[in-house]
Amino acid sequence: MRRTGIDPSSSPAAAFGVQLRRSREAKKLTQVAFAELIKFSDSWVSCIERATRSPTYAFATRADDVLETGGTLELMWWNLKHTALLEGFPEYAAHEQKAAEIRLFESTIVPGLLQTPAYAAALATAAVQRGSIIQDQADERIDFLMTRQRLLERAPAPLYHAILDESCLRRPIGGIAIMMRQLQHLEDMASRPNLIIQVAPYSLAEHAPFRTSMTLLTLADRAVLGYSESLEQGYVSRTTDTVRTWERTYHQLVVEALSQAASLAMIRKAREELHP
Repeated sequence: MRRTGIDPSSSPAAAFGVQLRRSREAKKLTQVAFAELIKFSDSWVSCIERATRSPTYAFATRADDVLETGGTLELMWWNLKHTALLEGFPEYAAHEQKAAEIRLFESTIVPGLLQTPAYAAALATAAVQRGSIIQDQADERIDFLMTRQRLLERAPAPLYHAILDESCLRRPIGGIAIMMRQLQHLEDMASRPNLIIQVAPYSLAEHAPFRTSMTLLTLADRAVLGYSESLEQGYVSRTTDTVRTWERTYHQLVVEALSQAASLAMIRKAREELHP
């Protein structure tokens, strides 16, 4: 079959189609053989790869299973079909799913991969109450987060290193009961061999090197991407100078933040102080 060149940056559908084709060809599967495995027609596969037809959720998840893409196509499906997510974030999430190492600094709230469902629901509900999103979009955000969190169950799981500003522990999202469970969840997650959690205490004051949240993703080929957000949009940075500057600053923060043992002690203390 003649291959039609598609620019993956032209649309989310095009990006999905190009990723599907690349993943299928990496497995040395023809469209016909692949279609048989996922129980869709080969003409459907061809249309999706050419971005003339949109995939269903079942198509994306079955393709992930057969092609062993680690959920990448499911995450791209969210970008294709849903509008509840910050512009640019689904692109980041697709890279996150393939990362060998995730390093981040969070300035205000517990990061998504470490959130309990109740904590995430409290944040989404507040957005609905502010009029930022509707309830259906809030539900989509939570479902999408639960999909992302499966990344930490992957074998092999990525190294995940989170540095949380102390305010993440002190802001009682959802009320006392939800926040206590969230802090306990942080303690539980920190016991995993692939997770490191540190706290940047208030005492760092003006010496805290970051003022906003940011993430560094190290991919399997050791390439490093950066991610940050404004109020309107998320940004994936591939610029070498920018990413190297972020890495250097992150290394400084690792040294200046509390050790994991001291961080867990602070998390435990924050939870105990909430106890009625």
